[in-house]
Amino acid sequence: METINTIELRDENIFPDEQILKTVLGDGYTAYCELIKLYDDNGMTHEWRFYRDGKAWLCKVQKKKRTIVWMSAWKDFMKATIYVHEKDMEGVYNLDISEEHKEKFRALKKVGKSTACSFEIRSTGVLEDFAKVMQYKIATK
Repeated sequence: METINTIELRDENIFPDEQILKTVLGDGYTAYCELIKLYDDNGMTHEWRFYRDGKAWLCKVQKKKRTIVWMSAWKDFMKATIYVHEKDMEGVYNLDISEEHKEKFRALKKVGKSTACSFEIRSTGVLEDFAKVMQYKIATK
């Protein structure tokens, strides 16, 4: 029987500090640290907060006051999602990212007028594609 992975960090009384994240992310913690460095290098801030509607801790990543990325912790990986408005999705498909990611984004259901471009950050290998979509999101208005 296949196990379905579910979002972690559901206890609002336990802040996701470094030790908690190391435990939840396991081998994916190193990639998470590189992700945080990527945010810092791009002048972005990140903040963990418990969201009652989703009943989990989420991390909001902003450039100035504009939200660029939402992150959630899963067993052994961090999910980083960039919401791209439908009018800007053609630009994502023109980026030099893997066809696998492009196909995944095309197959996704819209969230309002946006597409949730999600990346499973298990290793640093995915960060190159992620960074390109993130930079694109920052450049669009």
